[in-house]
Amino acid sequence: MEHKKRTSFPKDFLWGSASAAYQIEGAWDADGKGPSVWDEYVRIPGTTYKGTNGDVAVDHYHRYKEDVKLMADAGLKAYRFSIAWSRIFPKGKGEVNEAGLKFYDDLIDELLKYDIEPLVTIYHWDIPQALFDEYGGWESREVIQDFTNYAVTLFKRYGDRVKYWVSLNEQNIFVGMGYGQALHPPKVSDPKRMYAVNHIANLANASVIKAFHAVCPDGKIGPSFAYTPHYPIDTDPKNVQAADDAEELNSYFWMDVYAYGRYPSAVWKYLEEQNIAPTIEDGDMELLRAGTPDFMGVNYYQSATVAYNPLDGVGMSNEMNTTGKKGTSKETGVPGVYKKVVNPFVKTTNWDWTIDPKGLQIALRRINSRYQLPILITENGLGEFDKLEDGQIHDDYRIDYLASHVTAIRDAISDGVTMLGYCTWSFTDLLSWLNGYQKRYGFVYVDRDVSDDAPMTRIPKKSFYWYKKVIETNGEEL
Repeated sequence: MEHKKRTSFPKDFLWGSASAAYQIEGAWDADGKGPSVWDEYVRIPGTTYKGTNGDVAVDHYHRYKEDVKLMADAGLKAYRFSIAWSRIFPKGKGEVNEAGLKFYDDLIDELLKYDIEPLVTIYHWDIPQALFDEYGGWESREVIQDFTNYAVTLFKRYGDRVKYWVSLNEQNIFVGMGYGQALHPPKVSDPKRMYAVNHIANLANASVIKAFHAVCPDGKIGPSFAYTPHYPIDTDPKNVQAADDAEELNSYFWMDVYAYGRYPSAVWKYLEEQNIAPTIEDGDMELLRAGTPDFMGVNYYQSATVAYNPLDGVGMSNEMNTTGKKGTSKETGVPGVYKKVVNPFVKTTNWDWTIDPKGLQIALRRINSRYQLPILITENGLGEFDKLEDGQIHDDYRIDYLASHVTAIRDAISDGVTMLGYCTWSFTDLLSWLNGYQKRYGFVYVDRDVSDDAPMTRIPKKSFYWYKKVIETNGEEL
């Protein structure tokens, strides 16, 4: 909708940035931390860009005070970070590591010293390797209790200071890329295992949210979903149906469970016909319904455009553009459901991700209409080849990207969507899971690359000062 006068951002809007433990902390085996599946996975040749890993990352573990001071200088109202499960429980369960708990105590206190709201992500893809070795990690229902115990430990330790929590980050991505496309650990391509893992992750998510409401009744918690709204390539009814099917299979299949505790009937029937539906045990659906979130977290980067795909059509590609060479993404689809096609109305990044700010408004409207939950944007940003020139980074392209997406959020607010906050990805440059250090997202340049880990000097980019002005004016000046 277009409005004669747009609604302002709420006065308590959480202007923030986000990160993930594995991508920034480093100190992968320091102070009692156990290995995660990512610590082991990156040792497999060919899994990441030029063998990059998070052993050191950008050394946030030792430089968190410097990083938080920069956040304060930027005027951040919130900072979303994840806690490394194996830093708290080196073996995933059993004896707790006090040194790990203390690190996050210190980080939270440092944030609060500057009046920055800590937003804690409980799980951002780094399940302890010990649990994977013992029972297959997310493939066993044992993980539900272990994950809940880990989360409750965090709630009891930090719940007096942390009011906003994210239960699972991008479940659709770590399940899909780990068990469907074989691009993340454990590098499996088996749809039946994928949907079995996904159901267990849904149960674990609901269990944690249910426990949170008992332990922290005054806080707010929700999952963070990587939402890509789908469009039909044209008005041919077959293509419109393909877009609807893609939306149900790739989006509502997760969000309906989060909000309502049920799977969409059309997708469930499809899974049964394909003999890949997960096993539902007694009590499962009751638990899912008991894990109602307080908000829907949304990671938005791009939209997708699709067309009809016959039963003998394009299959799912297990390759993706990790080089930054535009136009190298492979054709992909689900036979009998949809195939992805090029949208002639939007540009793309060097990694072939569409740049579609209007898609963010569309996404927020769809979520608001379907679930009527407040929305917290937990990630949104642009990865690019930032270049340091004369000690400065002039990333006007990032400013343009973010300004257009902030405008879309304000348009959604004007449409009646309840928004809690906006966390850009990311505050500092960091390790991209599969792309190394070449794909930069931050407001702060970190002077390191694939082949070195020094000196890692922090240099604010032009976008840093732009975002500072946005926050100061509560989104009025873009």
